[in-house]
Amino acid sequence: MPNTYTSLKNKLINAFERHKGQIMQNDPEALKDMRSEAMEVFHKQGFPDTQLEDWKNTDISAALSRDYAFLFETEPEKMNLDKIFKCKIQDLNTDQITLLNGWYIEDQKLKETDDGMIMGSLAAAMDKYPGLVASYFGKYADPQKNGLQALNTAFAQDGFFIYVPDNVTLDIPVQMVSIINWNKDLLVQTRNLVIMGKNSKLTLVHCDDSTNQQAIFKNSINEIHLGENATLDHYKLQNLNNQSSLINSSYFYQESNSKLSTNAITLNGGLIRNHTHVTLDGENAGADIYGAYLMDQKQHVDNQVFVDHARPNCYSNELFKGIMDEEASAVFNGHILVRQDAQKTNAYQNNHNILMTDTARANAKPFLEIYADDVKCSHGATIGQLDPEAIFYLRSRGICEANARLLMLYAFAAEVIRKVKIEPLRERVDEMIRQRLKGELHICETCALHCDGPGKEIIFEIDMDKV
Repeated sequence: MPNTYTSLKNKLINAFERHKGQIMQNDPEALKDMRSEAMEVFHKQGFPDTQLEDWKNTDISAALSRDYAFLFETEPEKMNLDKIFKCKIQDLNTDQITLLNGWYIEDQKLKETDDGMIMGSLAAAMDKYPGLVASYFGKYADPQKNGLQALNTAFAQDGFFIYVPDNVTLDIPVQMVSIINWNKDLLVQTRNLVIMGKNSKLTLVHCDDSTNQQAIFKNSINEIHLGENATLDHYKLQNLNNQSSLINSSYFYQESNSKLSTNAITLNGGLIRNHTHVTLDGENAGADIYGAYLMDQKQHVDNQVFVDHARPNCYSNELFKGIMDEEASAVFNGHILVRQDAQKTNAYQNNHNILMTDTARANAKPFLEIYADDVKCSHGATIGQLDPEAIFYLRSRGICEANARLLMLYAFAAEVIRKVKIEPLRERVDEMIRQRLKGELHICETCALHCDGPGKEIIFEIDMDKV
């Protein structure tokens, strides 16, 4: 194990011993025992390294070499959130709840409605509804599986909590905004728990943002339970600075007839790893799992997707698309498991990548593990560059080379963006994709188009419906 790993590991072990009273102050007894056991797992396993098969293409040693601060309580003075961060999605009508540096900062810690819905701070939910939280916390994200999950289980004090009772439909989306704004390098552990009852419906928008250039290492776990016939539309937007490292693990558990659509859109971040684990544990459950990522400079994104078909008559559909420029890199590992009793399974998996330079790279590993004999399953992956014949065709129709390249890249990404069902959100993501491709979110030298020089005007007007 590298010395940088050992140094931070020892610092975390010592910090846990010194602050475990604060960490466990809101915990039910069962959770206190879980935390102690998780810390023992972290002590034994430590941080993952590239010797592990599913980490061989993602090296976090540089990210772990920094001297991170830890926050075991909220800031003593209330900060004006409007001065730090303002959501730029016009006309997006949501019920917003906010974390700042890993802590829920709104005055009303839990919002409760007449129909029984609860949302707000996980720490407050632990205190007020210990039985409900204990029934689901750690049920799907097993801290025994790896050191980072164990570390989160041991340390995470706060996060988002949402409970939607049986037969309740939320009319407007819930927007979970997690912001990092600190004047030192910061290691943050957040835990989010979403519980959906039978016949419930929820649209969830989860945004990760940083507002300055300080380095962060964020280790986040999301546990989401979909009851029988529940429906969840889930969107994950990631727009972080180049000094950031985000390890985001999401566990979705689905009962019979439940429907999940999840879409992770990664626009910026130094190192981002999304682990998506879906368990279809009831007949006729279905999951659509999408992702789009646009990376440049030396940015790195890693999408790990595991879909467990445990019951018959279920379906899953995966589509991930990425564009890598300069020295950016991407990883996609997709694993579909079809158990022996999961007959009549339909499972599809696709990953496609475009490399804009000879120094960009992508690694794709689609994998099917099938033990049932009456199934329809397929997978595919492509890694390539823009088709010069297609560019020539567009240029022959009077489109300049820069616009031709931009048009092809946009059309490539648009297949995933179309899956966003919330119109204002889709329009904003669409706008950000266009800006990202034109280099407007960074200095001109990082533009994917490699124009003849800075200041060259690029006009890009296109009706998305006609792509």
